[in-house]
Order: sequence, then C-alpha cells, then structure tokens
Amino acid sequence: MQIIDEIKNWVTIKKYTDRGVDPEVLDRILEAGIRAPSAKNRQPWRFIACVKPSVREKIQTASFGQDHVGAAPVIIAACTTNTEYKMPNGQDSYPIDISLAVSFMMIQARAEQLGTCVVTTYNEAEIKEILTVPYSMRVVMLLLLGHPDETPLLTSRKLKSRVISYNHW
Repeated sequence: MQIIDEIKNWVTIKKYTDRGVDPEVLDRILEAGIRAPSAKNRQPWRFIACVKPSVREKIQTASFGQDHVGAAPVIIAACTTNTEYKMPNGQDSYPIDISLAVSFMMIQARAEQLGTCVVTTYNEAEIKEILTVPYSMRVVMLLLLGHPDETPLLTSRKLKSRVISYNHW
C-alpha cells in the first residue's frame, strides 16, 4: 500500500455537491477517528457529526459566514473531553490528540472518495451553544466532508531540504 501517492495529491476541498454522505461511510470515517493514537491512550475526544441542514446553517453563521462551511453536507465538530492533561514535555495533549484523530478521519474520507477541509476559524462559544457542548470542553476544530464539486490545483510545498534535517537542527 502506497499512501504517499495519495498524500502527495492531497487537496483541500471547499466546494461540495448536494449529494449526502452514506451513513455507513460516515460511520467508517468516525471509526477511523476513534482508532487514532492519543497521549497515554486517553482518547480525549467527542465527535459531533452534523448532517441536519438547520444545524449546519447555524455552524456556518458561527464560522463568520464562510461559504464552504455551509456547503459541506457533513460537519464534524472535533471536541476534547480533557483540557487539563499535560504531557511530560509540558504541552497540552488535546490539540495533538484531536489533530491526529481528524487526520485519521481525513485519510478514511479520502479512501471513501470524499473531500475534506479543516476549519479553525469560528466563534467557539457560539459553536458550543449550537451543539450543547459542556462549558469545560473545547471545540478544537471542524472537519467538513462531502463529495467534491471541484478539482483544485495542488498547492506548493517547501523543499525537503528546507524542513528536514537529521540528528541536528
């Protein structure tokens, strides 16, 4: 299995068809998220799959009206259930844990021929209210997914020599 070829051709999708996502497909994508690694296997996540148009419209409004947020037939709110745990290196674990889970969902979505877009520009308090997320929890990011209605160009990446080194900076 050569996943690197898929990764090299990865593009963010911001335009989606009106076609919904099959519930079994959505279930596999969510399952991929819960299979992701996490610090000390704490699995500090809760995923809220938003498929109802009225909920998605409210999320779009809370995301400063971004058109692509409203266009996605599924919005997954990736939330943390533990904001307190710090790893031995002193960093909060939840941003890393949730990012890994969302990455696993993105890989599964790609395998299901779906497009994705990570959204981090939103009013978290409004999203929490819309989705009844408890006060002590965080909405770390949103994942849009659906059937692509565009074929965007690949974005450039920095040269390997500028970002990779071995044994020292």
